[in-house]
Amino acid sequence: MSSLSPEAYAVIEGRHSDPFRYLGPHVEGDVPLVRIFLPDAEGVAIVDEQGHERGLERIHDAGLFEGRLSNGSRRYRVRARYGERQVEIEDPYRFPPILSDFDLYLLGEGTHTHLYEKLGAHPMILDEVSGVAFAVFAPNARRVSVVGDFNSWDGRRHPMRVRGNGFWEIFMPEAKPGSKYKYEIIGADGRMLPLKSDPLAFAAELRPQTASIVVDLHAIPSPQPAPLHVNALDAPISIYEVHLGSWRRRPQESGRWLSYRELAEELPAYARDLGFTHIEFLPVSEHPFDGSWGYQPTGLFAPTSRFGTPTDFAGLVDACHRAGLAVILDWVPGHFPDDPHGLSQFDGTAVYEHANPMQGRHLDWNTLVYNYARTEVANFLLANGLFWPDRYRIDGLRVDAVASMLYLDYSRSEGGWIPNKYGGRENLEAISLLRRFNTEVFSRFPNATTVAEESTAWPMVSKPVDWGGLGFGYKWNMGWMHDTLEYIGRDPIYRKHHHGQILFGLHYAFSENFILPLSPMTRSCTASAPSSAACRATNGSASPICAPTTASCSAIRARSFCSWAASSARKTNGGTTTRSIGISLSGHGMQAFRL
Repeated sequence: MSSLSPEAYAVIEGRHSDPFRYLGPHVEGDVPLVRIFLPDAEGVAIVDEQGHERGLERIHDAGLFEGRLSNGSRRYRVRARYGERQVEIEDPYRFPPILSDFDLYLLGEGTHTHLYEKLGAHPMILDEVSGVAFAVFAPNARRVSVVGDFNSWDGRRHPMRVRGNGFWEIFMPEAKPGSKYKYEIIGADGRMLPLKSDPLAFAAELRPQTASIVVDLHAIPSPQPAPLHVNALDAPISIYEVHLGSWRRRPQESGRWLSYRELAEELPAYARDLGFTHIEFLPVSEHPFDGSWGYQPTGLFAPTSRFGTPTDFAGLVDACHRAGLAVILDWVPGHFPDDPHGLSQFDGTAVYEHANPMQGRHLDWNTLVYNYARTEVANFLLANGLFWPDRYRIDGLRVDAVASMLYLDYSRSEGGWIPNKYGGRENLEAISLLRRFNTEVFSRFPNATTVAEESTAWPMVSKPVDWGGLGFGYKWNMGWMHDTLEYIGRDPIYRKHHHGQILFGLHYAFSENFILPLSPMTRSCTASAPSSAACRATNGSASPICAPTTASCSAIRARSFCSWAASSARKTNGGTTTRSIGISLSGHGMQAFRL
């Protein structure tokens, strides 16, 4: 064996940041050459377009082969021998780049609003060969390899090339829709990290497994649109909020949850018959912990596999639209968990989060806070917010925990947070992101809307950005909710002394476009809300007076009330309806929305 170049050893040792510079077809001294690295292969040959085979010389025992490329053609296949087994494969290192210079420019300046069409895993045909294009952001990695069931999960076989500000890419002819994959990353310090799931994966394995799954987005049927003007400010809105895993179970099948397809058969008709105009799903993005209800996501672009495939989820949205219902999705851009397969320390450094725990650790939930000041992270979140109405025709996004995004000192003690550049506590980068998000949503999807779950007195949350507002369509009225539930929690005989709690909301009722929620996650009234003897005698169905009492009762009682309200609406032609009294139902309790 001849002496090898430093580049050759970098490939062999798995530390070359651009293996395309050495592997694949090259011309050196007017001689067309090809180099193949296949660990454990005993022999390698190339087969040209005419079927002619030319053996390659082993130049290192690790599995590095080299030889002349007949006729200088860049179109060839690789024939490798492993003992008595022979395989014929494509060489990933003969294919051109995936990301264009324009893509890299937009990614670099943070304006690639459709980055989900470039990053992640995308089945495609390149140079007349079917395969999957993989691209991932890992700016401080020394090496990134894609590993999966198409290459024996061996990170030595397919290291990627880095381009732009740290975007790694490769085209894998052996991968296809349904392939499972992850990224094997060596950090800047030379340490091998735990295998990482794809931040832009469109599907993932069911927990506790964490591999990403290749999905062809273009093969997912697009749901039909929701009814026109369903989100208009002058349209009646009554929203049924539901956690898909808790709404109904199959007790005869060990209490399993319903699939997306089963939900599509039951949920839209149920909500429609109760008089609702919208269904709100608690977060459906992939998440590792059932108990988080989806509020600690690791896969922002992937509908959770708990209930089925992305195609199945699109079918559920379509069924809602066909029933005349708009679909709102809870969206969580405020924080993420620190599971080792997720975004935390993605390339061995704080890529998506802040390095300083006074900025990057959420104390209430022990999760990590996104670094909104990083261009690529803000672009990642903005694109994710646009992804759901674009690909799944989601009609609205309710942004969770907006207050935790707006304030740098949110739930932090004095001295436990870092002020902004002006010395204030406002998170300027988060404000900028939210304004960009709302501007893009309303400009690209005029029939969609956004809702802020914002629990403070931050001004102009639902006012236009060019007025100085945050630009949301609506604001969740948390103050009204707490006052109302506290009032309901009192014994009826004492409520006459506390009518101020019900009336106080009128002082600010028209300062925002408010949605009035009675959230099951905020307060359970099964133990705290008394009811009158007359109301109990009729199971809460005799009079509208019973409505406040049943509003915070168990899911079964609440559903009974809502059925009464809907039937009452039909009897009175709208004299008393779920819309006119402002009461809506959640999958676990009540939810009241815009009057």
